[in-house]
Amino acid sequence: MTLKSKRIFVALPLLFLLLAAPAWSQEAADTMAEPVKPAPVPAGTKLDMRAAVQRGLDANPSIVAARHALLGSESGRKSALADFFPTASSNYGWTHEDRVPRQAGVRVGDQDSWAYQFNLNQPLFTGFRLLSTYQKARLGKEQNEDKLYQAELSLIQSIQTAFLSLLQARMDVKSAQDSVERLKSQLQVTQAFFEVGLKPRLDVLQAEVQLATAQQELLKAQNAVDTQTAQLNTLLDLPLEAGVDYVGELNYAPFSRSLEQCLEQAYKGRPDLRIGEKSVQMAEKDSTITASAYYPQVSADYNYNRAGDDPLADDSKHLSNSSRENWNAGLNVQWKMWQWGSTYYAHDQSQETVKQIRAELDKTRLNAGFEVKSGLLSMQEAADRIGVARKSVEAARESYRMALARYQAQVGTNTDLLTAQSDVTKSEAELNGALADYAKALSNLYVSMGQKNLGLAIE
Repeated sequence: MTLKSKRIFVALPLLFLLLAAPAWSQEAADTMAEPVKPAPVPAGTKLDMRAAVQRGLDANPSIVAARHALLGSESGRKSALADFFPTASSNYGWTHEDRVPRQAGVRVGDQDSWAYQFNLNQPLFTGFRLLSTYQKARLGKEQNEDKLYQAELSLIQSIQTAFLSLLQARMDVKSAQDSVERLKSQLQVTQAFFEVGLKPRLDVLQAEVQLATAQQELLKAQNAVDTQTAQLNTLLDLPLEAGVDYVGELNYAPFSRSLEQCLEQAYKGRPDLRIGEKSVQMAEKDSTITASAYYPQVSADYNYNRAGDDPLADDSKHLSNSSRENWNAGLNVQWKMWQWGSTYYAHDQSQETVKQIRAELDKTRLNAGFEVKSGLLSMQEAADRIGVARKSVEAARESYRMALARYQAQVGTNTDLLTAQSDVTKSEAELNGALADYAKALSNLYVSMGQKNLGLAIE
């Protein structure tokens, strides 16, 4: 055999392996592409709740991390799939003997010898270990898809809560500004009455104290606006001082779904339940992998060997043709039939783990039902408070109007007017809080049902 033909013969097994391998290169490039970071948001951009949530889903680092975890699990799935295909290995080396090999006085080998070996191994049966390992890797990828969905739901809830708190803080600022304006006007009237001797100095002091208190509440409300704006910028991966204008209003729209409909959606859509189901299935695959030690391990091998007295292992005057170059193929069966109970107890432990994870899934399902019920009750409570608070605001404003008219006509007291003004501010704050609590309860309810609702539109 010529040198060229020998090289071709050595390369044939490698060529076969390359042709047999699946064409994953382009698929891997497409799947493992880095997530594209969204473009910066220019100053002055207006974002409503839906746009803000979408920006957060595109840019928040927690979502980016979950996406990378998903990409990694896809590579893990492909790695497990690759174990089904043949593996190739080779060995090349040089050996120097201290004396010339002889047998019965006849030289039978070279003092310096070069050898090359090539092996192709194909697993045929592994006691379902390879299959279960691949199925577990595929379940891991699906579980990471659910974890990404869960991370998105959690982020949606955080952004919506911060957005609603910002709207509430703005309404509180407006209410506090109105309160300050009313108290300033009232102080001017009281001061004028005092200067002409119609009211005592005590009324002026009381009006000044109430005005100072209202100004402090205004400062607190303005600080809450700045705090919630910074919180939103952080969740949206924007600079803290980004000049973004978040727009929206707190409104009330009735929710019509029944408890049964919400529970049905939750049991179908919650990612934590799907994660739990995948965990049970993965534990079952682990049990199967453990049980694979009960079965024989069967594989096929192809070996090619070549030896010689030069670095190319090409020729030798003292080796027979079969010693210089040979190949063989065969089947291998390995079966560990007794390990003193190690496999039995390991398998028994894995089965108990399956039962444990299944019980934890049952607990998660119970908690899911409670969260839905609790969310509905909280939303109904906030809805009832909205109706009461609106009537309270109307009554408080009318009471203040009447108290102001009586005070200006010198038939009412300063205390009555200050109390009426305080009632207006308090009732407006309660209405703002009820509207925000209703929207937050609605957001929490959609999350507890596992449903994305970026703009909190009633569905």
